[in-house]
Amino acid sequence: MSFLLSIPDLRAERLGNTGTAGVWHFDSGLPGKRVMITALVHGNELCGAWALKDLLAAGVRPRRGSLTLAFGNLAAFDRFDPARHDASRFVDEDMNRVWSDDRLARPTTQERRRAAELAPWVARADSLLDLHSMHEPGAPLLLTGTLPRNVALARRLGAPVHVVVDAGHKDGVRMRDYGRFGAADDDACALLIECGFHGDPASHMVALDMCARFLTEAGGVDASDLPTAWLQPTPAAQRVLEVTEPVVAPSMNVRFAQDWQGLETLEKAGSVLGWADDAPIVTPYDRCTLVMPSLRQLKPGVTVVRLARDYAG
Repeated sequence: MSFLLSIPDLRAERLGNTGTAGVWHFDSGLPGKRVMITALVHGNELCGAWALKDLLAAGVRPRRGSLTLAFGNLAAFDRFDPARHDASRFVDEDMNRVWSDDRLARPTTQERRRAAELAPWVARADSLLDLHSMHEPGAPLLLTGTLPRNVALARRLGAPVHVVVDAGHKDGVRMRDYGRFGAADDDACALLIECGFHGDPASHMVALDMCARFLTEAGGVDASDLPTAWLQPTPAAQRVLEVTEPVVAPSMNVRFAQDWQGLETLEKAGSVLGWADDAPIVTPYDRCTLVMPSLRQLKPGVTVVRLARDYAG
């Protein structure tokens, strides 16, 4: 897979205007939601960095409430090499698994130190959009977590086609689920968008489209404040999928039965997806949909595919 998305020059953007590197904050002085959009939580996911760069270049400012834009793992981004793009996902550990108070209190890695710098900004936000991209080519996915308020927000946005209700990862808490965003009794909303393959220029346009939808839905800006080219046609319908279980690698001995691309729906329970330690991995129910299958980051404990069915909520 060729990496065709160009590398953004972030020399100006990484300065920020807050005293925290890579963090920009704009306050309208009027009541409204405190909106935050984040990118580069993984250093090789460039589409979000491009989208934030575009927001800053366009001079987007909130009419109501506030807007915070944050470029995440800059240290990992600085190592980016399109020929070895997986190597710059992080420096020491995945920065999207460290968002719990116990890990943030022990800043023993580059990613925990950076997350601790960003945590006060995340904690003050009412609405969070986290921009990501994928190891493999695939259709964009909007990940909501399990809270109904986030699913409702995804439906109001109207895009992308596929929305995934998921409980996160066993190996650590994502930014999207940090603090208020993971509390059932709060009204703070957070979404994570997987915009497509890391190196696909189309992922940049998906990120811009989602930023435009998210900002206008939050009420901080009007549609007329944003370039019209950012907003893509709204799909005729969305499909909401609920992840019921992950397939986690027990060892390095994992292989798929075929080159799954993601979003395949296998009609019959017991269909073989692949093998782990030579034991078959099978679908647990009829009409099982595969979400983000990938062996690119294979190691023991890593999720290699998520199994999902149509959401009943």
